[in-house]
Amino acid sequence: MLQVNALSYAYPEQGLSFSFSAKTGSITAILGPSGAGKSTLFSLLCGLLKPNSGTVSFLKEDFTDKSAHERPLSILFQEHNLFSHFSVFENIAIGINPALSLHEKDKEAVIMAAKNVGLEGYLSRKPDGLSGGQKQRVALARCLVRNKPLLLLDEPFSALDPSLRHEMLQQVKELAAQRNTTILMVTHHPLDAKTIADRALLIDKGGVFYHAEKEEIQVPSEIIKPFFQAFPQNT
Repeated sequence: MLQVNALSYAYPEQGLSFSFSAKTGSITAILGPSGAGKSTLFSLLCGLLKPNSGTVSFLKEDFTDKSAHERPLSILFQEHNLFSHFSVFENIAIGINPALSLHEKDKEAVIMAAKNVGLEGYLSRKPDGLSGGQKQRVALARCLVRNKPLLLLDEPFSALDPSLRHEMLQQVKELAAQRNTTILMVTHHPLDAKTIADRALLIDKGGVFYHAEKEEIQVPSEIIKPFFQAFPQNT
């Protein structure tokens, strides 16, 4: 289980504090208006920001003070961050070794990650020869090949059209189930949460102000309905 306990960070104009848990293998959607603290939360979890106080642990192992590369997680951003001069194979392999020094098992892992996202026939291509959806699949494969138990999704599919976004979300859900991966997903689309999430965290006013379980995501309660209605439903 992921445990976040009073993890805080202070900006000059606002203080933020987050407390929540996520079951191992679950998918948690994180929704909130711009400036609510979603990006700050991910930066704290990734080790890009140092918290003022609080702790974060996974499977009872505290990683609050660990460096970014030591943490049990990968993150997929809205921007795919591919290297244009590298092939698909090399862009995925960076997830294992940035110097691209690979053992035979590493190479097999790269090929398997590409196969998992439907790109086994594209390994020699450069990113310029790929569609937007294919580029995000490469970035997803790079996360998968790292084989970390936690995956953070920072609106990685928001620029895709609705049908392709739905397809990518379903693929993430299937891969997470196969690997028992715990996922936190920032999104501005309640429909995304309804598609794959087991629960949702609503973030506003400096922290988590409501935990919505799966039933409330599918049929929003009176408490969260106004919140869901404030965001785009199908775009």
